[in-house]
Amino acid sequence: MVFELFLKCVGAYVFCLYIIDSMWSVVELIKSYLMPYFNRGDGPLWEKYGQWAVVTGCTDGIGKYYALELAKKNINIVLVSRNPDKLQHVAREIEKHGVKTKIIVADFSEGPDIYQHIEEELKGIDVGILVNNVGVLYEYPVPLCEMPPSKVWEMVHVNVLAVSSMCRMLLPGMVTRGRGAVVNMSSASEMQSMPFWSVYAASKVYTRSFTHAIREEYAPHGIYVQHLSPFFISTNMARNYPKRLMERSRLFPDAKTYAHSAVNFLGRVHNTTGFWIHGIMYTIAKLAPEWVRMHFANLMLHNFRSVYMNNNIATLK
Repeated sequence: MVFELFLKCVGAYVFCLYIIDSMWSVVELIKSYLMPYFNRGDGPLWEKYGQWAVVTGCTDGIGKYYALELAKKNINIVLVSRNPDKLQHVAREIEKHGVKTKIIVADFSEGPDIYQHIEEELKGIDVGILVNNVGVLYEYPVPLCEMPPSKVWEMVHVNVLAVSSMCRMLLPGMVTRGRGAVVNMSSASEMQSMPFWSVYAASKVYTRSFTHAIREEYAPHGIYVQHLSPFFISTNMARNYPKRLMERSRLFPDAKTYAHSAVNFLGRVHNTTGFWIHGIMYTIAKLAPEWVRMHFANLMLHNFRSVYMNNNIATLK
C-alpha cells in the first residue's frame, strides 16, 4: 500500500514537471509574439545599447538582412565575413540608409588566429550590439564517419568557437559601459540529437547552453542576451536540400522576411524563434519526448540524404 502510494506520488510529480515544461513553452511563445506589439515605449535601439553593431556571417542570408534591418534603425554596422567583394557590396547597400559601415575580412573557419585581427580592427569602436550569426551547415546529411576531419574542425571553429570568442572579446566593453546586447543565432536542431547532423546539432546545443549561461552572468551588468532558434529558413546555406525548403512559404520564410521579424524581438524577448509560425512549431515539437523528436529527425534527414544521393550519383562517384 505504501509502495503504491509512493509510485502514484512519483508519477504525479513527473506529470506535473512535464506539464510545467510544456506550458512554459506556450508562455514563451505568447510572450514572444505579443510583447513586441505592446512594448513600444522603450526607446530606439541605438539609444538603448549604442550606435554600433557587429554582425558576423553577414554577406548572405539572415546576417545580411539582419544588418540591413539594424541600419534602418539608425545603427552603424561592422560587417565581419570572409569575402571582401561581398562585404563591399553589402556595405554599399547598408550605407543607403544613412549609416556608417566598417568591414573586417575574417574567415572564422581558420580558428583562433583570426580573433586578434578582429579585435585590432574594432579598437576605438564602442560596440553596443553583437549579432553572432556566422555558421556552417552540412552540404547534405552524412553520418559522422563520412565527414572529412577538416569539415568537423570547420564546424567546431565556426559554430562553437566564433560565438564564444566574439562574446569574450566584446562583453568587457559592454560591461564597462553598463549596456549592450548580444544576439546568438542557434537553430531548432538544438532540441534533440540529430543523426546525420550530429556535429551541427551538437554545436547548436552548445550555443543554447552558452547563451543562457552568459545571460545569467551579465544581466546584473545591464547586458541583454538573446537566444534565437529558428526552424528552416530559405537561404543559400540550404541550397542542396529539398526544393520545398528553398521556396519561400508560410513555414519556411526567406532570409529577408525572417530578419525583419526577428529584429522586432531584439531587446524585448530573451528566447524566441524569431518568427511567429516557428514559435508554434517549436512549442508543438516540445510536447513530444526527445526520443520521438530524434527518431523523426533521423527519418527526415535520412530522406534528405537519399534524395541528394539519388540526384548526385554521377558527381559522387
